[in-house]
Amino acid sequence: MSNYWKVNVSGNAFVVSLAVADLVVAIYPYPLLLTAIFHNDWIAGTFHCQISRFLMGLSVISSIFNITGITINRYCYICHSLKYDRLFSSKNTMCYMTLGWSLTILAIVLNWFVESLKYDPFVYSCTFAQSVSSLYTVAVVVVHFILLIGIVTYCYLRIWVLVIHVLHCIKPEGQSKIKPHDVRNLLTIFVVLMLFAMCLAPLNFIGLNVAVRPALGQAIPEWNITANYFMAYFNSCLNAVIYGALNHNFRKEYKRIVFTLFKFHC
Repeated sequence: MSNYWKVNVSGNAFVVSLAVADLVVAIYPYPLLLTAIFHNDWIAGTFHCQISRFLMGLSVISSIFNITGITINRYCYICHSLKYDRLFSSKNTMCYMTLGWSLTILAIVLNWFVESLKYDPFVYSCTFAQSVSSLYTVAVVVVHFILLIGIVTYCYLRIWVLVIHVLHCIKPEGQSKIKPHDVRNLLTIFVVLMLFAMCLAPLNFIGLNVAVRPALGQAIPEWNITANYFMAYFNSCLNAVIYGALNHNFRKEYKRIVFTLFKFHC
């Protein structure tokens, strides 16, 4: 029971961090985005343009760092259970989260040095032109998307191999028994990862191609660019729905919050 409590605390720390990343865009950039759509132009000024895009980038990049952190946490708990307590102590977990957010902020701050920020009327928001600095765009896509998705994929492959072994009663020596709630948690974060990759992959693929061959930027249809950006924006709305749909504890808390708010207003 104590070991399960430890994995819950450290694993949920990344879930809370992921929720914060999603809330960041819901509170500030999205209202400005809706205002730009309503007026068919950006009317909030340069300062809000910069802050809005900073928070947009912060949310997207920190999301993949948090998803990676959750996956590595589950991977260590299931595949390296004897080392888990040392690897994911409370202090180490905070260090991992701090590192992820620091790298996220660093990646976004570098945008100001390449001077790629501008308002894009096709997506009704301030964004960073992917063709301004090819090197920066390639680095962001490779490091913050392809590399991290690769790490997460490797972890899941190792986890599912172990799950299959356990289901067939071939328990590797030194491994802890996989419980039903572990499989449910894995399924939840796996769905989160898949939808994240599906929502962000088209935009990153276009960005990578435009960075390598800037002339392609003129050949991409406007509707395609708009659709890919809004797919990326929409991802921040999905995580709460996924956790509510696949996790009993989240559904229970959602109901409690709704009933509390209902009683409060009545």
